[in-house]
Amino acid sequence: MLTVFGSTALDTIRTPKKTLKNVLGGAATFAAISASFFTKPGLIAVVGSDFPKKYHTVLKNHLDLKGLTVLNGKTFRYDGKYDATMSVRETLKTELNVLADFKPTVPDAYKKSEFVYLANNDPEQNAKIIKEFDNVKFSMCDTIEFWIATKRNAVIKMIKSVDAVVINDEEAKLLTKEDNLIKCAKKMMSWGANYVVIKKGEHGALLFHEDVIFPSVGFSLESVVDPTGAGDSFAGAMIGHLAAKNKTSFSEIKKSIIYGNVMGSFAVEKYGLAGLTSLKKSDISKRIKQYEKMVTF
Repeated sequence: MLTVFGSTALDTIRTPKKTLKNVLGGAATFAAISASFFTKPGLIAVVGSDFPKKYHTVLKNHLDLKGLTVLNGKTFRYDGKYDATMSVRETLKTELNVLADFKPTVPDAYKKSEFVYLANNDPEQNAKIIKEFDNVKFSMCDTIEFWIATKRNAVIKMIKSVDAVVINDEEAKLLTKEDNLIKCAKKMMSWGANYVVIKKGEHGALLFHEDVIFPSVGFSLESVVDPTGAGDSFAGAMIGHLAAKNKTSFSEIKKSIIYGNVMGSFAVEKYGLAGLTSLKKSDISKRIKQYEKMVTF
């Protein structure tokens, strides 16, 4: 079984063409829904009493919600704006709301989970909650600039407590204080991560393990509508694939990266979660075949 822990949010996303207000978002939401195309994940998250019923239905259609807590108050909110190239996002506002004092617990039904994904979230909470699982075969975490800037030591500690870290290139440099991505990965491995995955947006990802580097290209797209959640969808697909196969060999992790690139490409083609929620499994198989054609020579 797979458990995903992290934020479920109401997002305001501003792109050059359109502004979306209070749409369903959050790192754990994107990751878990992406993973749901491979396995049925359990979600541990918190929302406020203002969380719309229609979004609860979306989550219920894809996920097991025994770990979803509803508290009095407002749901976590994020407000961000993309530049004209859609590659730079500026955070305008982050309101933690009910997430600020949330004390997560792992439901008994999830404690046997062999696969655990800690979406970008308070690193202290992440390091604490991973200890509540009895039988973890493979765990993965993500982090963002906000936590690196405010709780760098806790982020390093969290990396020690998991098997793999997924992080984007800018944040990898910020966290490790290195300019070269190979040096960044080596430093994170010296902190205790077995595998380091550095996401490079539209340019794909680099997987590091011991002294091996596996580069993978992003799936080439003509039009990117909304990049929100692409990295979370990437990570969710990765761990979803591994949980479905129940394998953690290096070759399976390489394959999971390809599924990550493909699911990330679907996420950016529509606004909000629509790129994922409108998907069929046959669409994924088709794009994997296209991807194979792209990289075979």
